[in-house]
Amino acid sequence: MRRMKSLLMMTVIFIVIFSLAACSSKDEQTAATTKPSSADGSKTEAAGTVNIGYTGPLSGPAAFYGKRTLNGVKMAADEINSEGGFEVGGKKYKLNIVSLDDKYLPNEAGANAKRLIQENKTPIIFTPHSGGVFALQVFNQQDKFLIGAYTSEPKVSEVGNNLTVRIPPRYDGYLKPFTDYSMKKFGKKIAFLPTSSQYGKDWSTKLKAYWEKQGGKVVYNSSIDFAKETDFFTTVTNALKGKPDVLFIGGASEPTAKVAKQARELGFKGGFIVMDQAKFDEMKAVTGSYDLLNGSIGVMPLVESTNSEAIPDFVKKYKEEFGENPGSEAGLNYIATYIFVEAMKAAGSVDDAEKIQAHMQDGVSNIPENVRIYQFSKFAGGGFDGDLEVAAIEDGKIVPIKVTK
Repeated sequence: MRRMKSLLMMTVIFIVIFSLAACSSKDEQTAATTKPSSADGSKTEAAGTVNIGYTGPLSGPAAFYGKRTLNGVKMAADEINSEGGFEVGGKKYKLNIVSLDDKYLPNEAGANAKRLIQENKTPIIFTPHSGGVFALQVFNQQDKFLIGAYTSEPKVSEVGNNLTVRIPPRYDGYLKPFTDYSMKKFGKKIAFLPTSSQYGKDWSTKLKAYWEKQGGKVVYNSSIDFAKETDFFTTVTNALKGKPDVLFIGGASEPTAKVAKQARELGFKGGFIVMDQAKFDEMKAVTGSYDLLNGSIGVMPLVESTNSEAIPDFVKKYKEEFGENPGSEAGLNYIATYIFVEAMKAAGSVDDAEKIQAHMQDGVSNIPENVRIYQFSKFAGGGFDGDLEVAAIEDGKIVPIKVTK
């Protein structure tokens, strides 16, 4: 018995010694990965990781829209990481994108954001719908994280939330050019058939007031819940009973295109005002050509824009990686990711949301020319500011429409 105890004790001692040796070897291996960098010859620590959060629709009717916004963030992160990351305060960092599906539901977006903060300590969380932004604004200042708000909803910048960064231009800048074009070309009677999301309701309220101020008449005012409806025959039929000259449609590109297609099948020959969330080139994938969309006015597709020399290379890289042309969902979130990184560098912090927000103008000014696919000139009013690019579809082709401020 005594001999067995001795053997057992020796075995335990051997295991402890072996474990200590293994730990020592692992520590040495970790230390060896630290490499000198920076021009002055000083040393930096091994690259750290900055987790960037994303909550958006990755399933359901708006899944394509959500995935395309996420693609833009991921593409920028992959490029930055492939260049060795970025340096802040003498230390190298790389980006890690953590994405969660919220099915386009504000309550799910809020729950996802809480999870991202608690589990991943994300200083920035992207979300591509106004309902999600409003849900995050309830607690983001308290929890000290920035919202990368991919929505043109003006209200997200007007509620006094100092840690919200609106990425696209405000949609109220489109009211005048969209209305002027449609009234002049088709007439003053309009029917409303946008998405039933909060964003769609707010867009409708603004457009209705402006349309009527210009002497127009609203002959039908409803909305479509794209999360529940897939056949729009009854709703479109009811809208056409008022004999509108123009239909206001919008939401994610794919279901919006189906609404336009069904309207044409039911004999509608007027024009479409297309909410900026929907993109002509993505709608074309559903309609088969631009012919069904003749008379439409909306935002200029990124692939058709001549506003930046960086666009062709971006389009090529995106198509190689994702097998399709990029829309503004991908493009705007791509450039926003670069802007956030430049803001971190200028702020000297990767986790202080308030410092990063204070340097967003530096972010806009300092991004490399080869990624400047949008000509943002400044960060003002809680969002990026630049020229609006508007287009119409005439004779099956994209036609640029000049916008005067």
